[in-house]
Amino acid sequence: MFWEKKLENWVNDIRKTSPLPLRLELWTGQKYDLNPNEDPKVVIRIPELASLSYLLKPTLDNLGTAYVEGKIEVQGTLNDMITMGNSLADMFDTPASTTAAKFRHYFGGRHNRKIDAESIGYHYDVSNEFYQQWLDPNMVYSCGYFENGDEDLATAQIKKIDHILTKIRVRPGDRLLDIGCGWGALAIRAAEKFGASVVGITLSKNQYELARQRVREKGLEDKIDIRIQDYRDVTGQFDRITSVGMFEHVGLRYLVDYFKIINRLLKDDGIAMNHGITSCDPDSGETPFGGGEFIEKYVFPNGELPHIGLVLKNMQEAGLEALDIENLRHHYAKTCGIWAENFEKATSAIKQLTDEKRYRIWRVYLAGCSYAFALDRVAIFQVVCIKSGRTSPLLPMSRNYIYEKKD
Repeated sequence: MFWEKKLENWVNDIRKTSPLPLRLELWTGQKYDLNPNEDPKVVIRIPELASLSYLLKPTLDNLGTAYVEGKIEVQGTLNDMITMGNSLADMFDTPASTTAAKFRHYFGGRHNRKIDAESIGYHYDVSNEFYQQWLDPNMVYSCGYFENGDEDLATAQIKKIDHILTKIRVRPGDRLLDIGCGWGALAIRAAEKFGASVVGITLSKNQYELARQRVREKGLEDKIDIRIQDYRDVTGQFDRITSVGMFEHVGLRYLVDYFKIINRLLKDDGIAMNHGITSCDPDSGETPFGGGEFIEKYVFPNGELPHIGLVLKNMQEAGLEALDIENLRHHYAKTCGIWAENFEKATSAIKQLTDEKRYRIWRVYLAGCSYAFALDRVAIFQVVCIKSGRTSPLLPMSRNYIYEKKD
């Protein structure tokens, strides 16, 4: 049969060029070992002929889709599954698939208040209990800061928050705006430890309710105002502005406007920080091998990643000067790796909170992100900025102040 010949050619090509410790098991009972000289680390079961097309063109989007939709079954450790999928996608990548991904990335993104609110709700409003299963106790859903490399997740997340607030020199009495405040961890830390008065905004109803509850439990209602509000609708002036893990939702065509809003909200002597994931493609294209298409479809609708060069260019166009730039890519690889481990350990509880499809989506997403950050397919930068044209420095002349140990 035609499909049998096509599959045999596909298997033989892999055996010749790059044998993989992977076994295919077909609905017919046939088995193919892609490296006959090594025991398979991963087994892919193909339950019907229609599922074979996902494998014969193994982009990360096709493989991920087949897995989450139950078109294939996969056995093996999570790390081996991710490694094997990436190896297959790498082998069969073509210039045409890369061009198609870039076209979709540049011309597919639409952003307005309604669309952005729906996208945020899709991702963050699964349930607070779902996120509690694998995040740290403070529910910080962004890159941790592993100062020494051996911190546990909870410690790394507190260190990340302190790292940010120290970098921008938050002082007692400062008015701080936290754009995309999540479940309130940074806002609470800024008020408790640094003495700031904080406005935290989110578009997620679940985040809003839990963050408000946590503020009440801390007795900080007079210091922290958590709102459901679009960043485009904020008014007033702020001494300090933080945006952590939010600008990925803004859209490439709207970055200048986003930074102009930060400029408008920032006092003349104010300091802001943007902490966000960036593309490693110089043209701000998607992650390779179809990974971005899978994330767009199942995880982050309308998410778009700029290259750090575009971020800095758009900041300058918006009247902001970048003073300090730090790449935390390795920190996020470690963070996502811990999240993926936590997710695996909590499998039973998570399956009680959501359906099988969403469980599979998040399982491969978290582990896949760890892999992507580790291999420089995506990065994450903290950029400290001020209004352009300052004649006197707002920060010390060296970075020593960031690392001075406080009593």
